[in-house]
Amino acid sequence: MFKIFFISVFTVATVHAQLSIPALSPSSKFTQTVGLTDIEIQYSRPSKRNRVIFGENGIIPFGELWRTGANRATKITFSEDLKIKGTLIQKGSYAILTRPNNPNWEINFYTYESGNWSSYVDKKPIVSLTAKHQKLTDVLETFLIYIDQITLDTASLTFAWDQSKIVLPLQLGTHPKAMANIEKTLAGPSSFDYFQAALYLHETGNNLEKALTYIQKATKSENPLFFQVHREALILADLNRKTEAITAAKRSLELSKKANNKDFIRLNEKFIEKWSR
Repeated sequence: MFKIFFISVFTVATVHAQLSIPALSPSSKFTQTVGLTDIEIQYSRPSKRNRVIFGENGIIPFGELWRTGANRATKITFSEDLKIKGTLIQKGSYAILTRPNNPNWEINFYTYESGNWSSYVDKKPIVSLTAKHQKLTDVLETFLIYIDQITLDTASLTFAWDQSKIVLPLQLGTHPKAMANIEKTLAGPSSFDYFQAALYLHETGNNLEKALTYIQKATKSENPLFFQVHREALILADLNRKTEAITAAKRSLELSKKANNKDFIRLNEKFIEKWSR
């Protein structure tokens, strides 16, 4: 009888655990690209629902730390280093806790560890900034974080709810990265690009002469890598140019010894012996 009762209760509990209802503060996730930087924000969006939000009689009193959303800690991720209000923030993920006040808000960034927002309360933020509170003309029912005023190199990170808004200017440092990409591309393929092309042609058995041309562009660079020179040796051997293959294998052997790569040391010694017969 007890076993039947236990099973019945467990079944009822399981059914209730599967109940799906709308969240009062639904989660939101978006990614905005600014210049060459991706900014991803994950947070929950509480609504006003006829409540006083900020201030002495609000659900978020002035001067108290707020998770800047609901439920879990708000998470922001930057794919590149950037500046917020002139302060450098390195690429990575951060939890954001704010301290609403009048006239200024305090915005704190912590290295993201978990969604437990209270775990950050006693920690020192990586970066702490202030931003002036701005009053909205209309009431914004649901808390909103967004990025706008986007140019190739700047944007604004905005937090808004009820009749309050704060704006943080972002500087992305796009120009030097774009110029570096332009110069790299216009300078032509890298030695690794040539190696990859040679590797493909060699492994597929297509056009070994072209594969040799490509690999030798890589191995004639200032600092060829041992595995690149080893590939040159293999291609020469497949072209039945054994003397040149042995020379390349000996060069790869020396580079392998300098790199202390035992696998390629053994491979080169094996092929030198094989091709010398």
